[in-house]
Amino acid sequence: MSYDNTCKYLAENYPGDFARWLLSIDTKDIQVLKTELNLEPIRADSVTFLQTSNQILHLEFQTTPKSKTPLDFRMLDYYTRLKREYWCEIQQVLIFLQPTSSEIVFQTQYLDTNTTHRYRVIRLWEEDPTPLLANTALLPLATLAKTDSPRDLLTQVAAAVDMIEETDQRQNISACVQVLAGLRFEKNLIQQLFTEEIMQESVIYQDILQKGEERGKKQEALQLILRLLTRRFAAIGSEIEQQIRTLSITQLEDLAEALLDFNSQNDLVNYLQNISLPQANQQ
Repeated sequence: MSYDNTCKYLAENYPGDFARWLLSIDTKDIQVLKTELNLEPIRADSVTFLQTSNQILHLEFQTTPKSKTPLDFRMLDYYTRLKREYWCEIQQVLIFLQPTSSEIVFQTQYLDTNTTHRYRVIRLWEEDPTPLLANTALLPLATLAKTDSPRDLLTQVAAAVDMIEETDQRQNISACVQVLAGLRFEKNLIQQLFTEEIMQESVIYQDILQKGEERGKKQEALQLILRLLTRRFAAIGSEIEQQIRTLSITQLEDLAEALLDFNSQNDLVNYLQNISLPQANQQ
């Protein structure tokens, strides 16, 4: 299950609650922005952009500090792209879910020769659980907050979930709680405090399962195409392979058919260039 996707679900379905928590503002004038930015498309399951009347809140959730692109640079990259497109005030918050001693989780800025870019970092294991327990939308995050008695904290969260009157909301919040609690607690304890049937009936649980299946299908398609291309051309360059890895399932399926007509790697290169042409024209 995706912990980051669970946080993204919460932020996009309860944007006002996250705005109150992180920006200390109470507004109904808030919308979720697309998570795709030019120049090149950025699509990230853990990223959410919330726009109020005069600013954007960029939320990024991380289970671990590991990242192909350094997180500090990613924050700068997102900032410049958001600024280019919306030209308003931007608040960035990087939220780490799981305790770690990595220096990365204590960094709050990107430093370069002529550039300093700052952003806010929240380490959930250091956060007071009180405001999280007081807000239904933030109950899942409360399971990871600071406490001397983790079991008592999870019991408090379970009691708060039981108090939610609306059935669908109770199911979805319960599912999110159980997913995030898995970062800290044994499965047996979670099952003692929460009803598994409620989790399975929730929208977020089904969404997580579906996305997991989609990722599995894409991985299978990707491996098959790379094997076919390797057999056809002996070897392909790392840049070409990286381009192929960014393709959607539909694009991979189209490539599987097209490669039957390729006579050389140049045909493959030209094909991939033609796929990326529409994206380039959006700049």
